[in-house]
Amino acid sequence: MNASVSEGEGLNEKLLKNQEVQEQRMLLGLATPAVLAVVAIIVIPVGWLFYLSFLGKDGGFSLENYQRMIEYKSYARTFVTTFQVSILTTIICILIGYPLAYFLAMLPERLAGFFMLAVLLPFWTSLLVRTYAWLVLLQKNGILNDFAMSIGLWDTPLKLVHNLTGTLIGMAHIMLPFLVLPLYGSMKKIQRDLMYAASNLGASPVQAFWKIYFPLTASGMVAGSLIVFVLCLGFYVTPAVLGGGRVVMVATQITAILENQFDWGAASALGVVLLVATMIILVAATKLMKLDAALFGKQ
Repeated sequence: MNASVSEGEGLNEKLLKNQEVQEQRMLLGLATPAVLAVVAIIVIPVGWLFYLSFLGKDGGFSLENYQRMIEYKSYARTFVTTFQVSILTTIICILIGYPLAYFLAMLPERLAGFFMLAVLLPFWTSLLVRTYAWLVLLQKNGILNDFAMSIGLWDTPLKLVHNLTGTLIGMAHIMLPFLVLPLYGSMKKIQRDLMYAASNLGASPVQAFWKIYFPLTASGMVAGSLIVFVLCLGFYVTPAVLGGGRVVMVATQITAILENQFDWGAASALGVVLLVATMIILVAATKLMKLDAALFGKQ
């Protein structure tokens, strides 16, 4: 009897293993088209980018493209400008987007849907069209300067484009929905009874907001901020149009190198450094978020 029972258990284990192997093969077969698409669209182009960055003028392996980035200070200024614009744009989006998301979360469902439609409306318009619309609004003889001078806010036209100010205005307008959407999603999950309970326990509205509401929305704010920051790092159209050549970001520098020098190696090296920097920032942010979650769970 014991031998037959053990043989039956062995057969069951073999059947389960065979089923698992078949399921894994089926999943692999189903995932194969997606994996091939990822390899063709992402892995191969990025690998080719790395290859070109290490390709010297003589066609052999060389680090001259990276050495040039260390020798010439213009490259360092380009990266400083890129990160400066990305950080400032993210901060502006947080200052505008958090109150806006809070306002949307407090509204009834129908009104919230209507105002959310207004937030998403810019996505229906081309990025280039929106950028040139800001150029028309902010130029010296534009609508904003004419209106402000007509009501006496200032006497002479302000220079709001072809500088950092115009670039930040245009980029903040384009990036704002990417921050509002994650924030709105996290705020809608918060039960209002928590704020009422804090008020009944003697907390002021300010204390209830900073000690209860804000920590619960921090994950959405961090996620939205990372999206905005990473997208800003690779921006080209808005800095090129509203910056007027005075705000040189990495994407603008890559375009200039290809148009003027046709140097694929130098342009690829810039792209590789930006890609590596972005990945480091994302990994560091992910670890910090996990650390905060662990600490919060221990409390």
